[in-house]
Amino acid sequence: MNKLPLLFVGILLVFSTSWIGLVAYPYLKLGRLAPEASRDGLVPPPLTASAIGGERVYAANGCIYCHSQQVRPAWLSTDIEKGWGPRQTVARDYIRESPPFLGTMRTGPDLTNIDVRRPDRVWHYQHLYEPGTVTPGSIMPSFRFLFKVQPIKDRPSFEAVAVHGPHAPPRGYEVVPTQDARDLVAYLLSLKHNYPLPEAGDPPAADAGK
Repeated sequence: MNKLPLLFVGILLVFSTSWIGLVAYPYLKLGRLAPEASRDGLVPPPLTASAIGGERVYAANGCIYCHSQQVRPAWLSTDIEKGWGPRQTVARDYIRESPPFLGTMRTGPDLTNIDVRRPDRVWHYQHLYEPGTVTPGSIMPSFRFLFKVQPIKDRPSFEAVAVHGPHAPPRGYEVVPTQDARDLVAYLLSLKHNYPLPEAGDPPAADAGK
């Protein structure tokens, strides 16, 4: 008995079922998600041009290898208890990101709501330039190449970053961020998923970061 047609049909069914489950169903379920209206406008909010540029810097420097951007539900993890976010992240949180940087490792902390925990732009510049000076014991590598060390002219630049540690500039010089550094920090400060979404079962936005 020739079983080749039966084998072919079986392979076709397996392939079709996999395609429906992994491609078609997620697209139909999630591919048409739109921003949700809230009292403060649409959420998730659109990214600024600088933040979009920061996405590229984030990707180019491999930040995804050490940081995740996904708060798992309370029944599955202690992410919310740790303060990574007030609620679990859901698909709608990522609709303005291309690609979304969910990540798979947490050598460093999750960044889903880093703007809630660390809204200070200067802190981020200092952290990128010399991580250990603002986070003692940090194993994060320095991103000093995203900054310029330049002579101070008549007065310090308004962009100058006060940095300390062994790589502080010599007297008469200052550290200023490059456009890549400004964009990267703008992107980090856009990571704020504490707005309410109906599918997330979230608490009020006022509880964010607690």
